[in-house]
Amino acid sequence: MQDILDILEQDALATPEKISLMTKLPVEEVRRRVRQLEDDKIIVGYKTIIDDDKAERQSVKALIEVKITPERDGGFNRLAARIAKYDEVKTCYLMSGGYDLLVIVEGSDLKQVATFVSEKLATISGVLSTATHFMLKAYKEQGTLFTQEQFEERLKVSP
Repeated sequence: MQDILDILEQDALATPEKISLMTKLPVEEVRRRVRQLEDDKIIVGYKTIIDDDKAERQSVKALIEVKITPERDGGFNRLAARIAKYDEVKTCYLMSGGYDLLVIVEGSDLKQVATFVSEKLATISGVLSTATHFMLKAYKEQGTLFTQEQFEERLKVSP
């Protein structure tokens, strides 16, 4: 199953026929395994990566470091699940280090993101603090480069 997961992770549009050729499994077996991976919630979704600059989409993305107080009998899970349910939240990770959650949010403009942080996120009981970092430009996302420009830096050689 791992080989099928690896292929779909790189190309979610890979057809069962293409996967069959790559894995040397019969097409019907590939279909069965993909269906099983979806039923078992190992594959939980398929996403398209879009270059917002080229698509001329107006959106603002921000990374938010969130410090929270763990709950008795729930740890970080209940509070993280509550935060993750907001529509503005695109990604939410439990982290090690200087903060507890890394929350990635998206809005139509700076004001919408700032309002989400100040009026929704920061006011949740158990949220101790937030630090917001706005994303200015994406160069690579989920292993996909957005720009084909080559930046070569060569050291000058002196005699």
